[in-house]
Amino acid sequence: MKIPIIILLTAILSLVSSPAFAVSWNKSDPLFVIERSKNKNYVQYDVRLTKNNDLPVSNPVAAYWVLENGGQEELTPIERRYAYGVVRQEKLEKDKLKVILAAFKGWEIIVERINDSFKAVVFINGRESILQKIYIKSEETRAGLPRVLYIELFGRAKETGLPTKERIAPK
Repeated sequence: MKIPIIILLTAILSLVSSPAFAVSWNKSDPLFVIERSKNKNYVQYDVRLTKNNDLPVSNPVAAYWVLENGGQEELTPIERRYAYGVVRQEKLEKDKLKVILAAFKGWEIIVERINDSFKAVVFINGRESILQKIYIKSEETRAGLPRVLYIELFGRAKETGLPTKERIAPK
């Protein structure tokens, strides 16, 4: 993971605000969230589904802000391109795709159907896990720019359902 990029992106994104919008799909499964220590707003990742609960042909995974007050906002173009956006979605099988996020380009997230819903699967601390949350702990520097202290991944082991957690420090 490229932690220095996240530091720069967090700095840029702290200066940007998003217009209000409403997310509306016929069906979707929530995948995971990115929370930050900066405030209680978080980015929600969902997989959109067709009427038959299948993956749509294009762009099944979507990201948007969920605000502290419960409202929702679209990601800004800068946020989509450099931080929280989904930059690549590649269908691998009927019910499986590979997703790459802008700030984590070297890290693959596999979205697949598990039982009756879609889940985001990654390796957390060496264990194949269902990703639930990414937490970014940062502090503001004297220049007013955020500095990432660490990133934590939270999930549940795919085989056992036991909690998994990994802390990644910037290099």
